[in-house]
Amino acid sequence: MPLGSNTKLYETPNHPFQGERIAEESDLLSRYGLANKEELWRAQSELRGYRREARRLLGEAQGDSEAAAEAGAGFLARLRRIGVLGEGDGLDDVLSLDVTDVLERRLQTVTYRKGLANTPKQARQFIVHGHVTVNEARVTEPSYKVDVADEGSIGFEEASPLSDELHPERAEGQ
Repeated sequence: MPLGSNTKLYETPNHPFQGERIAEESDLLSRYGLANKEELWRAQSELRGYRREARRLLGEAQGDSEAAAEAGAGFLARLRRIGVLGEGDGLDDVLSLDVTDVLERRLQTVTYRKGLANTPKQARQFIVHGHVTVNEARVTEPSYKVDVADEGSIGFEEASPLSDELHPERAEGQ
């Protein structure tokens, strides 16, 4: 995207003051250590895009999910690669995805789930401060989508003080 383009990557809710939705969003923000609701809305918009593409493919194949899966083979392969879909899942399963499926694939969440940090917020801080690497390359974006194949290569940067196992901020057992 060119610099200075005015394209928002998310949609805000239509009704800004709904107590139930606000409580649900606050729960997701704290559970996944997100900095603000914009990050959540961005994940929701990404999920909407996945669903839209699946509906388009199913519509073009006029409900024949096998023909639609062939037409959308690249789309399904991409979702499987980033871990949003399982190996046996098809286009129908894309429609039943939840926003948590997208949030689980963020580097911040994967780092926390691997036990490299004590909390999602701490995982975010480690990433932003440049302590975390994926495939030996430093990644400083907590929202980076981790491929399933790259999950095992997440670790601390060699030059980082956190690479020392006795560092006080390291999670227990890591």
